[in-house]
Amino acid sequence: MKLRTPQAILFDLDGTLADTAPDLAGAVNQLRIARGLEPTDYELLRPTASAGARGLIGAAFGLTPQDAEYPELRDAFLKNYEQSIAVESRLFDGVTELLAQLQAEGIVWGIVTNKVSYLTDRLVPQIGLDHAACVISGDTASHPKPHPAPLFEAAKRIGIDPEHCWYVGDDLRDIQAGQAAGMTTIAAGWGYCGNIAPASWNADALAESPEQLFTLINR
Repeated sequence: MKLRTPQAILFDLDGTLADTAPDLAGAVNQLRIARGLEPTDYELLRPTASAGARGLIGAAFGLTPQDAEYPELRDAFLKNYEQSIAVESRLFDGVTELLAQLQAEGIVWGIVTNKVSYLTDRLVPQIGLDHAACVISGDTASHPKPHPAPLFEAAKRIGIDPEHCWYVGDDLRDIQAGQAAGMTTIAAGWGYCGNIAPASWNADALAESPEQLFTLINR
């Protein structure tokens, strides 16, 4: 299928632009260690990183937001993470070059994440993404992803119609949000991707690397 050439590309943050899983996993394992438990294996935590506290606490403790113990663990997790938010977090290989190529071609890029704004605002400048055209967090719009509201807000802020935007993410809810907003959707196969194969998400395209994403623009 021929993809519509984008005027703007919007990206998820965790697992798409930035490999933040080491610091997120560290924050949840601090909770386990404080409770006299062995750390959860990193390879079990990494695929859940895009789901934030819900995913990581679920993997490390087997709890959901409906469990009575969850709110206390969530708050402690977020405190741990805020204090060590950019110790090991880095942009994925190829992302810096991709963003430079987009800028050279006059394609606007921005960030739409479900991370809450006080954490987003702390992380983004520390990993070199503070030149984004817009940064939309999980509490910026009326609803987080998979609702399309954050993507509509991003399109409004950059002044580009959603149908001329691509949305790139490593989680099924990213694709669902992009589709609901009428954007071209790209599954970031280099990211965390959860436990559901991105090929099954019904995205408009799948990119296995930032370099491959750029080739899709000119395909």
